[in-house]
Amino acid sequence: MKENPRLSVVIPVYNEKNTILKVIECVLATGLVHELIVVDDGSSDGTREVLDAFKHPLVRVIKHEKNAGKGAALKTGFAQVTGDIVVIQDADLEYDPREYPILMAPILEGKGDVVYGTRFAGGTHRVLYFWHYVGNRLLTLFSNMLTNLNLTDMETCYKIFRADVLKKIDIKSKRFGVEPELTAKVARLHCRIYEVPISYYGRDYSEGKKIGWRDGLAAMWHILKFRFSK
Repeated sequence: MKENPRLSVVIPVYNEKNTILKVIECVLATGLVHELIVVDDGSSDGTREVLDAFKHPLVRVIKHEKNAGKGAALKTGFAQVTGDIVVIQDADLEYDPREYPILMAPILEGKGDVVYGTRFAGGTHRVLYFWHYVGNRLLTLFSNMLTNLNLTDMETCYKIFRADVLKKIDIKSKRFGVEPELTAKVARLHCRIYEVPISYYGRDYSEGKKIGWRDGLAAMWHILKFRFSK
């Protein structure tokens, strides 16, 4: 990794008008960002108008005319990055950008190519749904069985990549299947993968949480699919 690497942050956003500006402010406040790419995935709740009114030299907003899913939004964002390190940031305040330094550390130290921020290794976290926890652990276990990795949190938002690694990955998944897809593909590339503990400020459905049991079933299918296909 070269000296003073540039950090690109990609935020996929769909119907998050109440939190998107706060997330952007938190990301910029780290003072670490080379560029922030926000992909509005066909929002219909006023998010687009909020983003239209916001201007900052480090922030680029890209718009999907129709909602296509998190995977599609990430593919659009990744295609635009110019930095050396890329981090995925959700738009809902569940993850804290102040933890970028611990996420970047294994890459900056020359030890890792990809880093996952794990919610299950001792960081502060909000207590929420038991069955979500069980589902996350089962999906991670199933993914580990097929990738021969020993991750604790495959479904985490906080995934950070060397940009040269990311350029080798062609995302196929449109929705939340992108999480197991990315995991399968970095495993296939024999990347040096690290996990670091992070905080997690989860929200419930009344606060706008979107992922549900159907996405869990879809993730199982994507784990199988990308174990045996590119």
